[in-house]
Amino acid sequence: MTKKRTAPMIRAMKGGEKIVCITAYDLASARLCEEASADLVLVGDSLGNVVLGHDSTLPVTMDDMLHHVRAVRRAVKTALLVADMPFGSYEPSDADAVRNAVALMKVGAEAVKLEGLHLSAIEAILRAGIPVMGHLGFTPQHVHEFGGHKVQAKGDAADTLTAHAKALSEAGVFSIVLELVPRESARRATEACPVPTIGIGAGPDCDGQIQVFHDIVGLTDKQYRHAKRYVDGYQLFREGIGQYREDVKAGRFPEERHSF
Repeated sequence: MTKKRTAPMIRAMKGGEKIVCITAYDLASARLCEEASADLVLVGDSLGNVVLGHDSTLPVTMDDMLHHVRAVRRAVKTALLVADMPFGSYEPSDADAVRNAVALMKVGAEAVKLEGLHLSAIEAILRAGIPVMGHLGFTPQHVHEFGGHKVQAKGDAADTLTAHAKALSEAGVFSIVLELVPRESARRATEACPVPTIGIGAGPDCDGQIQVFHDIVGLTDKQYRHAKRYVDGYQLFREGIGQYREDVKAGRFPEERHSF
């Protein structure tokens, strides 16, 4: 039986066994992640794009996050369950950050994730007894600041990424997501940082990897360079639904065995 993952356990995996993380948003996807023995399941604010159809994560509210964390919690038993703090939930004040982090924990999260270098908010949340995961590189809540979905920490900016990773680790985070950064920049930050780095579009030298459930099982019509599609779920589901339509039209469904 797989041992229950905790924030200290994830931190202790630094430099050792690779950490497997998957972003999931509902009961069905979370159950599959759990059965596949993921180390960490993240309820990401990327649900704004993937589930709710927004162009960015910015419209996602605390109510949205609380709703989806509740659903994922019902399936996740051994993986560490981390919840994103949505845009506007931690920037105004440390008090806001703590209040919203507490709300996510009350519905089942076991840690929260913040984007960027909000050290004061992170320290305040940690004082409340809540583990925190960091997030550097391309941070989707700053998409307008970056001018789009662009690779970050190129060239000399790699030094800044490393410095920020060190600052987050000194503040007390148990791990750090590195998103859309060159492999060499991620490698340098990973070697310099005492806590695990979790890459997405950051190369193989990170201590672990995180991918969106819908991307790796092919439940989207889009494909991204940073993601590998392990099964073409979109095509399989479309074929299945098409067969259902044909069976209903032709009177082949329901059969006697489907009736009461």
